[in-house]
Amino acid sequence: MSLPYEEELIPPGNFTMVSTWVYRSSFPKKKNFPFLKKLGLKSILTLILEDYPEQNKKFLEANNIKLFQFGIAGNKEPFVQNQRNHPILIHCNKGKHRTGCLVGCLRKLQRWTHTSIFDEYRRFSSPKSRSMDQQFIELFDASQVWRLVDRNHLPKWEELDVPW
Repeated sequence: MSLPYEEELIPPGNFTMVSTWVYRSSFPKKKNFPFLKKLGLKSILTLILEDYPEQNKKFLEANNIKLFQFGIAGNKEPFVQNQRNHPILIHCNKGKHRTGCLVGCLRKLQRWTHTSIFDEYRRFSSPKSRSMDQQFIELFDASQVWRLVDRNHLPKWEELDVPW
């Protein structure tokens, strides 16, 4: 039996497009799987420390989606870009703080102003924005990322602040 269209496409909480082929959200639940399937995801990057639930692993396997799990607590390390894994969904439990820090660091690579970065961070982390997260984003040194990047696999984003 097919579900009505409105019920089939339920995005996870805090879902939005970050940039071309990059999305963010809270932890996906079973009711979100049809929506995620429509995105044609190749990978999911989760920032949670806990084991990934079995039903989510089965969904990923059935849809040939790679799982990258970098369990971090609070505001820790940034991630490594890899266009071979796009489209990608980035999430933690609620899509607020850890995801917000990571997206904030990406925004610095995209030459966003601190004002714009923090506005986006607070929009998703509300009502519990963390000053330590914002400080982490502010102190993030984007120049350190470029030493690790393989030029052959950069996303084709005009707004990237590529130093070469």
